[in-house]
Amino acid sequence: MAHEELHLNLRNLTLDDYPQLKVLMDRIYEDIGGAWPKDTIKALVEQFPDGQICIEDSGELIAVALTVLVKYERFSNPHTYDDLILRNEKIWHNANGDSLYGLDVFIDPEYRGYRLGRRLYEARKELCRSMNLRAILAGGRIPSYHKYAKQYTPAEYIERVDRKEIYDPILTFQLSNDFQVTRLMHKYMPEDEKSLGYATLLEWNNILYTPPSSVLDVKKTQVRMGAVQWQMREFTSVEEVLKQVEYFVDALSDYKSDFALFPEFFNAPLMGLTDQLDQTRAIRFLAGFTEQFRNEMSEMAVSYNINIVTGSMPLLEDDRVYNVSYLCHRDGRVDEQRKIHITPHERRDWVIAGGDKFQVFDTDAGRVAIMICYDIEFPELGRIAASQGVDIICVPFWTDTKNSYLRVRHCAQARAIENECYVVITGSVGNLPKVENLDVQYAQSSVFSPSDFAFPHDAVMAETTPNTEMIMFSDMDLEKLKLVRNEGSVTNLKDRRVDLYDVKTNFVISPSGSDDS
Repeated sequence: MAHEELHLNLRNLTLDDYPQLKVLMDRIYEDIGGAWPKDTIKALVEQFPDGQICIEDSGELIAVALTVLVKYERFSNPHTYDDLILRNEKIWHNANGDSLYGLDVFIDPEYRGYRLGRRLYEARKELCRSMNLRAILAGGRIPSYHKYAKQYTPAEYIERVDRKEIYDPILTFQLSNDFQVTRLMHKYMPEDEKSLGYATLLEWNNILYTPPSSVLDVKKTQVRMGAVQWQMREFTSVEEVLKQVEYFVDALSDYKSDFALFPEFFNAPLMGLTDQLDQTRAIRFLAGFTEQFRNEMSEMAVSYNINIVTGSMPLLEDDRVYNVSYLCHRDGRVDEQRKIHITPHERRDWVIAGGDKFQVFDTDAGRVAIMICYDIEFPELGRIAASQGVDIICVPFWTDTKNSYLRVRHCAQARAIENECYVVITGSVGNLPKVENLDVQYAQSSVFSPSDFAFPHDAVMAETTPNTEMIMFSDMDLEKLKLVRNEGSVTNLKDRRVDLYDVKTNFVISPSGSDDS
Protein backbone atom coordinates (compact mmCIF):
# COMPACT_ATOMS: atom_id res chain seq x y z
CA MET A 1 0.00 0.00 0.00
CA ALA A 2 1.37 3.42 -0.94
CA HIS A 3 2.09 5.57 2.09
CA GLU A 4 0.29 8.58 0.57
CA GLU A 5 -2.95 6.58 0.74
CA LEU A 6 -2.71 6.09 4.52
CA HIS A 7 -4.98 7.93 6.95
CA LEU A 8 -3.76 6.65 10.33
CA ASN A 9 -5.42 7.40 13.65
CA LEU A 10 -4.15 6.29 17.07
CA ARG A 11 -6.94 5.93 19.64
CA ASN A 12 -8.37 3.74 22.39
CA LEU A 13 -10.16 0.55 21.46
CA THR A 14 -13.94 0.29 21.98
CA LEU A 15 -16.25 -2.70 22.09
CA ASP A 16 -17.65 -1.62 18.71
CA ASP A 17 -14.28 -2.57 17.24
CA TYR A 18 -14.67 -6.22 18.17
CA PRO A 19 -15.88 -7.54 14.77
CA GLN A 20 -12.79 -6.11 13.07
CA LEU A 21 -10.53 -7.17 15.95
CA LYS A 22 -11.80 -10.77 15.71
CA VAL A 23 -11.02 -10.94 11.99
CA LEU A 24 -7.52 -9.59 12.63
CA MET A 25 -6.73 -11.92 15.55
CA ASP A 26 -8.09 -14.99 13.75
CA ARG A 27 -5.86 -14.19 10.83
CA ILE A 28 -2.69 -13.62 12.87
CA TYR A 29 -3.12 -16.27 15.59
CA GLU A 30 -4.61 -19.14 13.65
CA ASP A 31 -1.84 -21.40 15.07
CA ILE A 32 -2.63 -20.68 18.75
CA GLY A 33 -6.39 -20.45 18.90
CA GLY A 34 -7.32 -17.24 17.10
CA ALA A 35 -9.30 -14.37 18.61
CA TRP A 36 -10.38 -13.95 22.19
CA PRO A 37 -14.13 -14.04 22.88
CA LYS A 38 -16.07 -10.80 22.87
CA ASP A 39 -16.63 -10.99 26.64
CA THR A 40 -12.86 -11.02 27.21
CA ILE A 41 -12.36 -7.86 25.15
CA LYS A 42 -15.44 -6.30 26.77
CA ALA A 43 -13.91 -6.82 30.23
CA LEU A 44 -10.60 -5.27 29.13
CA VAL A 45 -12.27 -2.20 27.64
CA GLU A 46 -14.50 -1.68 30.69
CA GLN A 47 -11.87 -2.35 33.36
CA PHE A 48 -8.93 -0.49 31.79
CA PRO A 49 -10.00 1.57 28.75
CA ASP A 50 -6.77 3.62 28.63
CA GLY A 51 -4.70 0.47 28.27
CA GLN A 52 -6.43 -0.76 25.10
CA ILE A 53 -4.86 1.08 22.17
CA CYS A 54 -5.39 0.69 18.46
CA ILE A 55 -4.54 2.23 15.11
CA GLU A 56 -7.06 2.53 12.31
CA ASP A 57 -6.61 3.42 8.67
CA SER A 58 -9.62 5.22 7.22
CA GLY A 59 -11.80 3.56 9.86
CA GLU A 60 -10.37 0.07 9.40
CA LEU A 61 -8.66 -1.55 12.41
CA ILE A 62 -5.07 -2.46 11.48
CA ALA A 63 -3.07 -2.65 14.74
CA VAL A 64 -3.90 -3.30 18.40
CA ALA A 65 -2.10 -3.29 21.77
CA LEU A 66 -3.89 -4.89 24.73
CA THR A 67 -2.71 -4.12 28.27
CA VAL A 68 -3.63 -4.71 31.93
CA LEU A 69 -2.41 -3.48 35.30
CA VAL A 70 -0.48 -5.90 37.52
CA LYS A 71 1.67 -5.89 40.64
CA TYR A 72 5.34 -5.70 39.75
CA GLU A 73 6.48 -8.05 42.53
CA ARG A 74 4.18 -10.78 41.24
CA PHE A 75 4.72 -10.60 37.48
CA SER A 76 8.39 -9.63 37.38
CA ASN A 77 8.98 -13.21 38.56
CA PRO A 78 8.39 -16.39 36.52
CA HIS A 79 4.76 -17.00 35.58
CA THR A 80 2.71 -18.60 32.84
CA TYR A 81 0.14 -17.30 30.41
CA ASP A 82 -2.52 -19.06 32.50
CA ASP A 83 -1.64 -16.79 35.45
CA LEU A 84 -3.11 -13.95 33.37
CA ILE A 85 -5.90 -15.78 31.57
CA LEU A 86 -8.39 -17.06 34.12
CA ARG A 87 -11.34 -19.42 33.66
CA ASN A 88 -13.81 -18.46 30.92
CA GLU A 89 -10.90 -16.57 29.28
CA LYS A 90 -11.20 -13.64 31.66
CA ILE A 91 -7.99 -11.68 31.91
CA TRP A 92 -6.37 -10.81 35.24
CA HIS A 93 -6.45 -7.08 35.84
CA ASN A 94 -5.44 -5.48 39.14
CA ALA A 95 -6.82 -1.96 39.39
CA ASN A 96 -4.26 -1.27 42.16
CA GLY A 97 -1.33 -2.54 40.13
CA ASP A 98 1.89 -0.55 39.86
CA SER A 99 2.95 -1.80 36.41
CA LEU A 100 1.55 -2.38 32.94
CA TYR A 101 1.54 -5.87 31.47
CA GLY A 102 1.58 -6.06 27.71
CA LEU A 103 -0.81 -8.84 26.78
CA ASP A 104 -0.47 -8.54 23.04
CA VAL A 105 0.49 -6.39 20.10
CA PHE A 106 -0.67 -7.47 16.66
CA ILE A 107 -0.60 -5.75 13.29
CA ASP A 108 -2.26 -6.46 9.97
CA PRO A 109 0.46 -8.14 7.85
CA GLU A 110 -0.33 -5.80 4.95
CA TYR A 111 0.74 -2.85 7.08
CA ARG A 112 4.06 -4.22 8.29
CA GLY A 113 6.95 -1.95 7.43
CA TYR A 114 5.20 1.23 8.60
CA ARG A 115 6.53 0.85 12.16
CA LEU A 116 3.03 0.75 13.64
CA GLY A 117 4.28 -1.49 16.43
CA ARG A 118 6.69 1.22 17.49
CA ARG A 119 3.79 3.69 17.69
CA LEU A 120 1.86 1.34 19.92
CA TYR A 121 4.86 0.72 22.17
CA GLU A 122 5.51 4.46 22.48
CA ALA A 123 1.86 4.99 23.40
CA ARG A 124 2.22 2.35 26.12
CA LYS A 125 5.35 4.07 27.46
CA GLU A 126 3.57 7.40 27.58
CA LEU A 127 0.68 5.76 29.44
CA CYS A 128 3.13 4.23 31.91
CA ARG A 129 4.75 7.62 32.53
CA SER A 130 1.47 9.51 32.79
CA MET A 131 0.12 7.03 35.35
CA ASN A 132 3.43 7.05 37.28
CA LEU A 133 3.74 3.29 36.98
CA ARG A 134 6.91 1.39 37.77
CA ALA A 135 7.43 -0.61 34.57
CA ILE A 136 5.98 -2.38 31.56
CA LEU A 137 6.23 -6.16 31.73
CA ALA A 138 5.52 -8.69 29.01
CA GLY A 139 5.86 -12.36 28.28
CA GLY A 140 7.35 -12.56 24.82
CA ARG A 141 7.03 -15.52 22.47
CA ILE A 142 10.10 -16.55 20.45
CA PRO A 143 8.36 -17.95 17.37
CA SER A 144 11.49 -18.60 15.31
CA TYR A 145 13.12 -20.74 17.97
CA HIS A 146 11.81 -24.03 16.53
CA LYS A 147 14.09 -23.48 13.53
CA TYR A 148 17.19 -23.36 15.75
CA ALA A 149 16.24 -25.64 18.65
CA LYS A 150 18.65 -28.38 17.54
CA GLN A 151 21.55 -25.92 17.39
CA TYR A 152 21.01 -23.69 20.42
CA THR A 153 19.52 -23.76 23.87
CA PRO A 154 16.82 -21.09 24.44
CA ALA A 155 19.35 -18.92 26.31
CA GLU A 156 21.86 -19.18 23.44
CA TYR A 157 19.11 -18.36 20.96
CA ILE A 158 18.12 -15.23 22.90
CA GLU A 159 21.76 -14.12 23.06
CA ARG A 160 22.17 -14.52 19.30
CA VAL A 161 18.97 -12.58 18.63
CA ASP A 162 20.29 -9.84 20.90
CA ARG A 163 23.51 -9.75 18.85
CA LYS A 164 21.36 -9.60 15.67
CA GLU A 165 22.81 -12.83 14.36
CA ILE A 166 19.28 -14.27 14.26
CA TYR A 167 16.04 -12.44 13.49
CA ASP A 168 13.02 -13.25 15.61
CA PRO A 169 9.84 -11.37 14.60
CA ILE A 170 8.81 -10.73 18.22
CA LEU A 171 11.99 -10.67 20.31
CA THR A 172 13.98 -8.59 17.81
CA PHE A 173 11.22 -6.00 17.81
CA GLN A 174 10.95 -5.90 21.59
CA LEU A 175 14.69 -5.49 22.06
CA SER A 176 14.73 -2.64 19.55
CA ASN A 177 12.12 -0.86 21.70
CA ASP A 178 14.34 -0.74 24.80
CA PHE A 179 12.91 -3.82 26.50
CA GLN A 180 15.35 -5.98 28.45
CA VAL A 181 15.13 -9.74 28.81
CA THR A 182 15.17 -10.43 32.55
CA ARG A 183 14.26 -14.13 32.59
CA LEU A 184 13.63 -17.16 30.42
CA MET A 185 10.23 -18.68 31.27
CA HIS A 186 9.47 -22.38 30.74
CA LYS A 187 6.02 -23.65 29.72
CA TYR A 188 4.74 -20.09 29.44
CA MET A 189 2.34 -21.12 26.71
CA PRO A 190 2.68 -24.89 26.10
CA GLU A 191 0.49 -24.78 22.97
CA ASP A 192 2.92 -22.39 21.31
CA GLU A 193 4.73 -24.98 19.20
CA LYS A 194 6.89 -22.46 17.33
CA SER A 195 8.38 -21.21 20.62
CA LEU A 196 8.41 -24.77 22.03
CA GLY A 197 6.54 -23.37 25.03
CA TYR A 198 9.34 -20.96 25.96
CA ALA A 199 9.00 -17.21 26.43
CA THR A 200 11.08 -14.29 27.56
CA LEU A 201 10.12 -12.11 30.49
CA LEU A 202 10.68 -8.60 29.21
CA GLU A 203 10.81 -5.38 31.16
CA TRP A 204 10.89 -1.67 30.37
CA ASN A 205 11.54 0.46 33.44
CA ASN A 206 9.92 3.86 33.84
CA ILE A 207 12.89 5.95 34.93
CA LEU A 208 10.51 8.77 35.92
CA TYR A 209 8.61 6.58 38.38
CA THR A 210 8.19 8.14 41.81
CA PRO A 211 7.10 5.76 44.59
CA PRO A 212 4.05 6.96 46.52
CA SER A 213 5.03 9.24 49.39
CA SER A 214 3.93 12.23 51.38
CA VAL A 215 3.62 15.42 49.33
CA LEU A 216 6.11 17.09 51.66
CA ASP A 217 8.66 14.32 51.01
CA VAL A 218 8.63 14.71 47.22
CA LYS A 219 11.78 16.41 45.92
CA LYS A 220 11.58 19.11 43.32
CA THR A 221 12.18 18.18 39.71
CA GLN A 222 11.81 21.73 38.35
CA VAL A 223 14.71 23.73 39.76
CA ARG A 224 15.48 27.42 39.34
CA MET A 225 19.16 28.29 39.52
CA GLY A 226 20.23 31.84 40.30
CA ALA A 227 23.80 33.08 39.96
CA VAL A 228 25.56 36.36 40.73
CA GLN A 229 28.10 37.83 38.33
CA TRP A 230 29.84 39.91 40.98
CA GLN A 231 31.48 43.31 40.51
CA MET A 232 34.80 43.60 42.33
CA ARG A 233 34.79 46.94 44.17
CA GLU A 234 36.51 48.59 47.11
CA PHE A 235 34.94 47.80 50.48
CA THR A 236 35.65 49.44 53.81
CA SER A 237 34.23 46.67 56.03
CA VAL A 238 32.92 43.13 56.16
CA GLU A 239 29.45 44.50 56.85
CA GLU A 240 29.54 46.40 53.57
CA VAL A 241 30.31 43.22 51.63
CA LEU A 242 27.59 41.28 53.44
CA LYS A 243 25.10 44.03 52.71
CA GLN A 244 25.84 43.60 48.99
CA VAL A 245 25.55 39.81 49.34
CA GLU A 246 22.16 40.13 51.02
CA TYR A 247 20.96 42.45 48.28
CA PHE A 248 21.59 39.73 45.68
CA VAL A 249 20.19 36.94 47.85
CA ASP A 250 17.04 38.99 48.35
CA ALA A 251 16.72 39.62 44.60
CA LEU A 252 17.23 35.96 43.69
CA SER A 253 14.77 34.89 46.35
CA ASP A 254 12.15 37.29 45.01
CA TYR A 255 12.33 35.37 41.72
CA LYS A 256 11.74 32.07 43.57
CA SER A 257 15.23 30.73 42.93
CA ASP A 258 16.16 27.45 44.59
CA PHE A 259 19.86 28.33 44.55
CA ALA A 260 22.06 31.41 44.74
CA LEU A 261 25.60 30.85 43.45
CA PHE A 262 28.41 33.33 44.14
CA PRO A 263 31.89 33.48 42.53
CA GLU A 264 35.24 32.25 43.84
CA PHE A 265 36.95 34.68 46.26
CA PHE A 266 34.18 37.25 45.80
CA ASN A 267 35.17 38.86 49.13
CA ALA A 268 38.85 39.19 48.17
CA PRO A 269 38.63 43.04 47.99
CA LEU A 270 38.77 42.96 51.80
CA MET A 271 42.49 42.20 51.43
CA GLY A 272 42.76 45.86 50.52
CA LEU A 273 42.26 46.62 54.22
CA THR A 274 45.65 45.13 55.12
CA ASP A 275 49.29 45.20 53.98
CA GLN A 276 49.56 44.17 50.30
CA LEU A 277 53.32 43.56 50.33
CA ASP A 278 53.05 40.12 51.91
CA GLN A 279 50.42 38.13 49.98
CA THR A 280 50.65 35.16 52.36
CA ARG A 281 49.69 37.40 55.29
CA ALA A 282 46.98 39.10 53.19
CA ILE A 283 45.17 35.84 52.39
CA ARG A 284 45.35 34.81 56.06
CA PHE A 285 43.90 38.20 56.99
CA LEU A 286 40.99 37.48 54.62
CA ALA A 287 40.56 34.03 56.18
CA GLY A 288 39.84 35.76 59.47
CA PHE A 289 36.41 36.78 58.12
CA THR A 290 35.38 33.36 56.73
CA GLU A 291 33.50 32.14 59.79
CA GLN A 292 31.44 35.33 59.83
CA PHE A 293 30.60 34.99 56.14
CA ARG A 294 29.67 31.33 56.62
CA ASN A 295 27.37 32.05 59.56
CA GLU A 296 25.65 35.09 58.10
CA MET A 297 25.15 33.55 54.65
CA SER A 298 23.67 30.46 56.34
CA GLU A 299 21.26 32.74 58.19
CA MET A 300 20.33 34.39 54.87
CA ALA A 301 19.66 30.96 53.34
CA VAL A 302 17.10 30.24 56.04
CA SER A 303 15.61 33.73 56.12
CA TYR A 304 15.20 34.02 52.35
CA ASN A 305 14.32 30.34 51.79
CA ILE A 306 17.08 29.74 49.24
CA ASN A 307 20.08 27.39 49.09
CA ILE A 308 23.28 29.44 48.87
CA VAL A 309 26.56 28.26 47.37
CA THR A 310 28.86 30.82 48.95
CA GLY A 311 31.37 31.08 46.13
CA SER A 312 34.66 30.43 47.89
CA MET A 313 36.85 31.99 50.54
CA PRO A 314 40.07 31.10 52.38
CA LEU A 315 39.87 28.89 55.45
CA LEU A 316 42.73 28.75 57.99
CA GLU A 317 42.92 25.39 59.74
CA ASP A 318 45.90 23.89 61.61
CA ASP A 319 48.09 26.68 60.21
CA ARG A 320 47.20 25.72 56.62
CA VAL A 321 45.06 27.73 54.22
CA TYR A 322 42.37 26.05 52.11
CA ASN A 323 40.06 27.43 49.43
CA VAL A 324 36.59 26.42 50.61
CA SER A 325 33.02 26.75 49.38
CA TYR A 326 30.02 26.33 51.65
CA LEU A 327 26.61 25.03 50.69
CA CYS A 328 24.18 26.74 53.04
CA HIS A 329 20.91 24.80 52.87
CA ARG A 330 17.67 26.66 53.47
CA ASP A 331 16.87 24.24 56.29
CA GLY A 332 19.91 25.47 58.23
CA ARG A 333 22.42 22.72 57.40
CA VAL A 334 25.85 23.74 56.11
CA ASP A 335 28.14 21.55 54.00
CA GLU A 336 31.59 22.41 52.71
CA GLN A 337 33.72 21.54 49.70
CA ARG A 338 37.41 22.38 49.59
CA LYS A 339 39.12 23.06 46.32
CA ILE A 340 40.98 19.91 45.27
CA HIS A 341 43.28 21.26 42.54
CA ILE A 342 45.29 24.34 43.46
CA THR A 343 46.54 26.66 40.74
CA PRO A 344 50.23 27.64 40.52
CA HIS A 345 49.29 31.20 41.54
CA GLU A 346 47.42 30.06 44.65
CA ARG A 347 50.23 27.72 45.62
CA ARG A 348 53.00 30.27 44.96
CA ASP A 349 51.53 33.54 46.28
CA TRP A 350 49.06 32.37 48.93
CA VAL A 351 50.46 28.94 49.88
CA ILE A 352 47.01 27.35 49.63
CA ALA A 353 46.70 23.60 50.19
CA GLY A 354 44.38 21.27 48.30
CA GLY A 355 41.49 19.47 49.93
CA ASP A 356 41.33 15.67 50.22
CA LYS A 357 37.58 15.02 50.25
CA PHE A 358 35.04 15.28 47.43
CA GLN A 359 31.31 15.28 48.07
CA VAL A 360 27.99 15.18 46.25
CA PHE A 361 25.34 16.86 48.36
CA ASP A 362 21.68 15.96 48.69
CA THR A 363 19.51 19.08 48.60
CA ASP A 364 15.78 19.64 48.38
CA ALA A 365 16.31 20.52 44.70
CA GLY A 366 18.59 17.81 43.36
CA ARG A 367 22.05 16.36 43.98
CA VAL A 368 24.74 19.03 43.80
CA ALA A 369 28.52 19.01 43.52
CA ILE A 370 30.81 22.03 43.86
CA MET A 371 33.98 22.30 41.80
CA ILE A 372 35.91 25.49 42.45
CA CYS A 373 37.34 27.01 39.26
CA TYR A 374 40.44 24.91 38.41
CA ASP A 375 38.69 21.74 39.62
CA ILE A 376 36.36 21.76 36.60
CA GLU A 377 39.38 21.41 34.31
CA PHE A 378 40.00 17.87 35.58
CA PRO A 379 37.47 15.39 34.11
CA GLU A 380 37.99 12.80 36.84
CA LEU A 381 36.02 14.82 39.40
CA GLY A 382 33.07 15.16 37.03
CA ARG A 383 33.05 11.41 36.43
CA ILE A 384 33.15 10.71 40.17
CA ALA A 385 30.25 13.13 40.68
CA ALA A 386 28.31 11.41 37.89
CA SER A 387 28.83 8.03 39.55
CA GLN A 388 27.21 9.54 42.65
CA GLY A 389 24.15 10.68 40.67
CA VAL A 390 24.93 14.38 40.44
CA ASP A 391 22.29 16.62 38.83
CA ILE A 392 23.98 20.02 39.03
CA ILE A 393 27.65 20.96 39.23
CA CYS A 394 28.26 24.47 40.60
CA VAL A 395 31.48 26.15 39.52
CA PRO A 396 32.39 29.39 41.29
CA PHE A 397 35.39 30.75 39.39
CA TRP A 398 37.76 33.69 39.30
CA THR A 399 39.70 34.45 36.10
CA ASP A 400 41.65 37.48 35.01
CA THR A 401 41.89 37.14 31.23
CA LYS A 402 39.62 35.82 28.51
CA ASN A 403 41.81 32.84 27.67
CA SER A 404 41.80 31.89 31.36
CA TYR A 405 38.01 32.21 31.42
CA LEU A 406 37.64 30.10 28.27
CA ARG A 407 39.54 27.24 29.89
CA VAL A 408 36.88 27.17 32.61
CA ARG A 409 34.00 27.60 30.16
CA HIS A 410 35.02 24.93 27.65
CA CYS A 411 35.85 22.39 30.35
CA ALA A 412 32.56 23.09 32.13
CA GLN A 413 30.61 22.49 28.94
CA ALA A 414 32.53 19.27 28.35
CA ARG A 415 31.64 18.07 31.88
CA ALA A 416 27.94 18.76 31.20
CA ILE A 417 27.97 16.75 27.99
CA GLU A 418 30.08 13.79 29.07
CA ASN A 419 28.36 13.41 32.46
CA GLU A 420 24.83 14.29 31.29
CA CYS A 421 24.18 16.90 33.97
CA TYR A 422 23.78 20.66 34.34
CA VAL A 423 26.88 22.79 35.02
CA VAL A 424 26.65 26.38 36.28
CA ILE A 425 29.64 28.72 36.25
CA THR A 426 29.79 32.22 37.71
CA GLY A 427 32.66 34.65 38.17
CA SER A 428 33.68 38.19 39.04
CA VAL A 429 34.13 41.22 36.80
CA GLY A 430 35.68 44.66 37.01
CA ASN A 431 39.06 46.15 37.91
CA LEU A 432 40.51 46.79 41.35
CA PRO A 433 44.06 48.11 40.87
CA LYS A 434 44.63 48.93 44.56
CA VAL A 435 44.43 45.26 45.59
CA GLU A 436 47.23 42.91 44.58
CA ASN A 437 46.12 40.17 42.14
CA LEU A 438 42.68 41.80 41.72
CA ASP A 439 43.63 44.39 39.14
CA VAL A 440 41.62 42.77 36.30
CA GLN A 441 38.79 40.22 36.05
CA TYR A 442 37.02 38.62 33.07
CA ALA A 443 33.81 36.61 33.34
CA GLN A 444 30.70 35.52 31.50
CA SER A 445 28.53 33.35 33.71
CA SER A 446 26.66 30.50 32.04
CA VAL A 447 24.52 27.41 32.53
CA PHE A 448 25.34 24.37 30.38
CA SER A 449 23.22 21.30 29.68
CA PRO A 450 23.73 17.95 27.97
CA SER A 451 23.69 18.21 24.19
CA ASP A 452 20.55 16.48 22.93
CA PHE A 453 17.09 17.29 21.57
CA ALA A 454 15.53 17.98 24.98
CA PHE A 455 17.95 20.88 25.54
CA PRO A 456 18.97 24.05 23.68
CA HIS A 457 20.67 23.39 20.33
CA ASP A 458 23.98 24.79 21.58
CA ALA A 459 23.63 23.21 25.06
CA VAL A 460 23.69 26.68 26.67
CA MET A 461 20.70 27.24 28.96
CA ALA A 462 21.53 30.82 29.95
CA GLU A 463 24.44 33.23 29.99
CA THR A 464 25.19 36.76 31.11
CA THR A 465 26.59 39.78 29.34
CA PRO A 466 30.39 39.55 29.68
CA ASN A 467 32.07 41.81 32.25
CA THR A 468 28.84 43.31 33.58
CA GLU A 469 27.52 42.94 37.12
CA MET A 470 24.17 41.15 36.94
CA ILE A 471 22.17 38.17 38.12
CA MET A 472 21.29 35.16 35.96
CA PHE A 473 18.43 32.65 36.13
CA SER A 474 17.93 29.26 34.56
CA ASP A 475 15.11 26.76 35.01
CA MET A 476 16.38 23.18 35.06
CA ASP A 477 14.25 20.09 34.50
CA LEU A 478 15.84 17.20 36.41
CA GLU A 479 13.47 14.71 34.73
CA LYS A 480 15.13 15.51 31.40
CA LEU A 481 18.42 14.28 32.82
CA LYS A 482 16.86 10.89 33.56
CA LEU A 483 15.54 10.69 30.03
CA VAL A 484 18.78 11.67 28.30
CA ARG A 485 20.78 9.23 30.43
CA ASN A 486 18.54 6.34 29.48
CA GLU A 487 16.94 7.23 26.14
CA GLY A 488 19.12 9.97 24.63
CA SER A 489 20.53 10.08 21.11
CA VAL A 490 23.75 9.02 22.79
CA THR A 491 24.11 7.71 26.34
CA ASN A 492 27.58 8.71 27.48
CA LEU A 493 27.27 7.36 31.01
CA LYS A 494 25.81 4.01 30.00
CA ASP A 495 28.27 3.48 27.15
CA ARG A 496 31.51 3.92 29.10
CA ARG A 497 33.90 1.01 28.63
CA VAL A 498 34.32 0.22 32.30
CA ASP A 499 35.79 -3.11 31.22
CA LEU A 500 38.76 -1.13 29.88
CA TYR A 501 39.07 1.86 32.20
CA ASP A 502 37.70 3.33 35.39
CA VAL A 503 38.34 6.25 37.76
CA LYS A 504 39.98 5.21 41.02
CA THR A 505 40.30 7.59 43.96
CA ASN A 506 42.69 7.96 46.87
CA PHE A 507 40.59 10.51 48.75
CA VAL A 508 37.37 10.33 50.72
CA ILE A 509 34.12 10.38 48.73
CA SER A 510 30.97 11.23 50.65
CA PRO A 511 27.93 10.43 48.48
CA SER A 512 25.47 11.63 51.09
CA GLY A 513 27.12 14.97 51.74
CA SER A 514 27.64 14.14 55.40
CA ASP A 515 30.47 15.75 57.34
CA ASP A 516 30.92 12.53 59.31
CA SER A 517 32.54 10.54 56.53
